[in-house]
Amino acid sequence: MLNRRSFIIASGLTALASTRVLGANDTVRVGVIGAGGRMRNLLDAADKLGPYQIVAVSDVYGPHRDAVRERSNGVATTHLDYREVLAQDIDAVFIASPDHWHVRMAVDALAAGKDVYLEKPVTHTIEEGAILTRAVRSSKQILQCGMQQRSWTHFRDAVDLIQAGSLGRVPQVRTYWWQNYHRDWAPKPIDTQALDWKLWLGSAPDQPFSEEKYNHWRWFWNFGGGAMTDLFSHWIDVVHWAMKSDQPREVHMLADKYVFEQWDCPDTIQAAFRYPGFDVGYDGMMNSSIDDGGLEFRGTEATLKINRSGFTVYREGVQDGQNPVLTERSFRDGTISHMENFLACVKSRKEPNAPVETGVAAARAGHIGNLAYHRGGQTVWPPKTVDRA
Repeated sequence: MLNRRSFIIASGLTALASTRVLGANDTVRVGVIGAGGRMRNLLDAADKLGPYQIVAVSDVYGPHRDAVRERSNGVATTHLDYREVLAQDIDAVFIASPDHWHVRMAVDALAAGKDVYLEKPVTHTIEEGAILTRAVRSSKQILQCGMQQRSWTHFRDAVDLIQAGSLGRVPQVRTYWWQNYHRDWAPKPIDTQALDWKLWLGSAPDQPFSEEKYNHWRWFWNFGGGAMTDLFSHWIDVVHWAMKSDQPREVHMLADKYVFEQWDCPDTIQAAFRYPGFDVGYDGMMNSSIDDGGLEFRGTEATLKINRSGFTVYREGVQDGQNPVLTERSFRDGTISHMENFLACVKSRKEPNAPVETGVAAARAGHIGNLAYHRGGQTVWPPKTVDRA
């Protein structure tokens, strides 16, 4: 699948540790790995932040590579093998590949001495969490997990309120995310002559090309983890952050494929996660977008409802809680602030807002939810017995 030159490049990665030192006004030289829709969002955010330069791009689909090269005004070199990007004179990489490539690509980038912005979920399996954490903490590199709420101003303010006790004790958190793929998702036709499907598969089992799997890879177990690792991982990260607790003890999950029977992963979900002292619920489906996504922290003194537009606090006993006592609106997309934090940390070498442990914990919660689904609807964590299945 990879030629001899690629192997030589990979074998020499550990000798390529970056010696480049950035000054306060230096341009950050970036490599792009995985140039699909989410990468376009990341680059849009970076464009708003000042000096950075796209030096190289890797993607298995030719039109994606060409689009990034055009975006760089013809400067970026294009590559099929991501390891050729890591061999360039770059400071950092943005990784927005399918989930099953995340850890492998990030570990190789860290070994090459590159800082990493890694899209969520940062892992494809529970076991990968230890591998990624060890790779980051044994290196001198910066890794920012793509949990952009950690840099979103109103989310930071909301967490401060919760941790300060403004809601009283919080026994229950409700999370939800409803989307409508029939209405909102119209993928473009794929030119299979410009796609290296075998390379896209990577470590996944060999299988014929499927436009459905290529476009909706998040909903097939070989490549993603469905709503639990895509949507829920964002919200459970906010819960972990606000509640200072990041491992559920018990998970129950009621889920099925009511809308997209061709997928592996369930499209309609009700899940419950028990943490020490509080419970977290998740509701979601793929055929209704009313209310979109958000969280509700329900405390003994007040309730805080938050989404990506802002938050509102309702005090208990104030006209039955109908009138808000505090409201804050979002004034900037959190992806911009999150990318700004990452680029600043590349220069300062400070810990980013979403370090590896936060991303691993958020992904792990989603993986445990999926584990419950596969085990008939419930599981405990950590497992009481070794799973020999």
